[in-house]
Amino acid sequence: MITTTDKTSDGEPRGPLAGIRVLDTTGVVVGPVATLMLAEQGADVIKIEPPEGDLMRRLGGRPRKPGMSPKFLHFNRNKRSIVLDLKSDEGREVMARLVATADVFVSNMRPRALQSLGLTFAAMAAINPRIVHCTISGFAIGGPYAGVPAYDTIIQGLSGVAACHAEVLGEPRFAPFVLTDHLVGIVAAQAICAALLGRQRTGVGEAIEVPMFENAAAFVLSEHLDQRTFDPDGHMGDPRIMNPDARPLQTQDGYICVSANTDAQMRAFFDAIGRPELKDDPRFASVASRVVHVRAYFAIRAEAMRERTTAEWVEILRRHDVPAMPYHTLQSLLDDPQLRGSGVLTNEIQNNEDGQEESMLGLRHPNRYSNTGVPASRLAPRFGEHGEEILAELGFGADERRRLAGRGADAAE
Repeated sequence: MITTTDKTSDGEPRGPLAGIRVLDTTGVVVGPVATLMLAEQGADVIKIEPPEGDLMRRLGGRPRKPGMSPKFLHFNRNKRSIVLDLKSDEGREVMARLVATADVFVSNMRPRALQSLGLTFAAMAAINPRIVHCTISGFAIGGPYAGVPAYDTIIQGLSGVAACHAEVLGEPRFAPFVLTDHLVGIVAAQAICAALLGRQRTGVGEAIEVPMFENAAAFVLSEHLDQRTFDPDGHMGDPRIMNPDARPLQTQDGYICVSANTDAQMRAFFDAIGRPELKDDPRFASVASRVVHVRAYFAIRAEAMRERTTAEWVEILRRHDVPAMPYHTLQSLLDDPQLRGSGVLTNEIQNNEDGQEESMLGLRHPNRYSNTGVPASRLAPRFGEHGEEILAELGFGADERRRLAGRGADAAE
């Protein structure tokens, strides 16, 4: 149960997970996405890195500073870093003390690695019965793929994500971002919060298994089982989503995104494009009939949008209360006034090795909490940046900290 106050002594918000300590042994994307959500809701996330560091420090784009790639910066905000060699006695000694103080442990190691390092739920619960132990795996235990390694592209191809592109584009493609890593990371964060709530009732922790493949496949099938839900020979794939015109629509000077789904929006849309007679067309008179005749409906929509500029259509469609917004390129997204106004996209200031200030584009937690707020955004940690302070918090004296530094529990980079 959270016993800390919701705000710091100077009145700054702490977030709804203030007082929760999370031990994060994950790397790359899926695990760091999960722990990022917890960190930005106020949890104290301690990123436990092996001596070689998180691969994303090097894999996530060209860094301005060594070990601080762009992707690493964005996936690891508001965390602290300590370096532990968990294969060493010293590293395990520190880890045992951390487990005794923690509420949550998160890992994307395979079961064999967890067993060899003494990081199973049973081992941790023996030290701290209240710990919530979350393992993010490629595949669920019990199936034939259990223990097989996986990355996002493997899961996209296996779960049907790439096949959805094939239905529309004629060839399988991966989504141009690590879709299933993000999806499963969010699922893991939700499962952890649910387990913490359950712990308030029971007083004890539990083990959580969050498999990537099963979650991604359920995500795809919930959208696209369609008539196969009822009929073994039924059609699969939502015809609205699989339609080639289910995309940003070309205007005179660019593209626009339009969705008129309800009957009221349909009637308003036909008025907006100057085709009021189509409101009485039986093909489009109801949601059900528009699904059957989705190709014709989308073709009319696409043809109409070519007649005006994007700005003209946005103004007209908003006047008719039809959902519509301009299409963004990656570059124009950075200038979106909503992202700037809500504070999600912001300019951050960091100091370089010479003490000079450097600017960078930063991201902040999009969600807000009326009572507890969210903690101030902090830059991702340097490799082992907080080792010294974490060891001190665990009760290691100065002599012990010097002994541990460089021997499996590095206090600093």
